[in-house]
Amino acid sequence: MSDFVTGITFGGTVWTPAYVTDINAKTCIGCGRCFKVCPRDVFDLVEKSSIMEDDDFDDDYGDFEDDDENMVMTIKNALDCIGCEACSKVCPKDCFTHEHKIAA
Repeated sequence: MSDFVTGITFGGTVWTPAYVTDINAKTCIGCGRCFKVCPRDVFDLVEKSSIMEDDDFDDDYGDFEDDDENMVMTIKNALDCIGCEACSKVCPKDCFTHEHKIAA
């Protein structure tokens, strides 16, 4: 069994950080909440069309083609993530995947 990286809160409680590994671009609405709450500049807001193919859009109404301003969050700097999971706590669409890191 592998041990994960752990920390200790100021109150002495052991805490295991979970680092962001993925954002589901199909469900992300580009609201920017994760961007605003992240203390480490891990995310970037980009045009959805720049990261997804046309047939990847989950569009029941067929109106993505008309929306030039459709934005989505991406991971810009994953190595700066501190594993606080604040991004997933504020995400209204549950777009984030996190993983624990195995201690070296």
